[in-house]
Amino acid sequence: MKINVGRVNFYYGKQQALYDVSTRIRQQAVTALIGPSGCGKSTFLRSLNRMNDLIPGARLEGKVELDGEDIYSDEMDVIHLRRRVGMIFQRSNPFPMSVYDNVAYGVRVNKLARKRLEVDEIVEKTLRAAALWEEVKDRLHRSAMSLSGGQQQRLCIARALAVEPEVLLMDEPASALDPISTAKIEELIYNLKQSYTIVVVTHNMQQAARISDETGFFLNGRLVEFNETKRIFTAPAVRETEDYITGRFG
Repeated sequence: MKINVGRVNFYYGKQQALYDVSTRIRQQAVTALIGPSGCGKSTFLRSLNRMNDLIPGARLEGKVELDGEDIYSDEMDVIHLRRRVGMIFQRSNPFPMSVYDNVAYGVRVNKLARKRLEVDEIVEKTLRAAALWEEVKDRLHRSAMSLSGGQQQRLCIARALAVEPEVLLMDEPASALDPISTAKIEELIYNLKQSYTIVVVTHNMQQAARISDETGFFLNGRLVEFNETKRIFTAPAVRETEDYITGRFG
């Protein structure tokens, strides 16, 4: 298991958003988080690399361990944590700079390469891993803003991969994309799990069924059910899960 979550309660000020969430996330697998809007999926996702720390008044009770290490301990280096646990947001957010500089940014900031040739190698390697190299290799020094929406999202994935993370958190990474771009992102996720642990929030039931190995269903801030994806979609153990995936609510 890569991540172990134990009895997590989360608060935005006085408002509680997560209730007693406990689960384990398997290494080199895709875990999908499903559930209606406002049920706590994204809050839970952001708690896995402490992105919620940036919100005034937010606090967590409970335990979140990465490889057995408590990520909420006072000794945890949060910057290093977010290198190990990268985040891909719902809407692509490339920096207003070239394609090359977007990917190279984290490499330079974290001093992962000393020579330009080493940076070049990392940029090509991660763009290939993000299935983008063939589309941008002749325009690396053009603005990232000139890319299509789907290309920008894959560029953001390449940027995250460049700093050598162990886990990728994805918050509805394909929700703003057209069907062709969505298919490319799904194929990319499937291929990346050979090397990374991936957690994906999605509202798309078919997408969760296609890309994930395990699925967790959230409702009203609680993790109602967590199991192998095939079992969740064919024989859910909880009535609320069945009602949601069959479209009776949500």
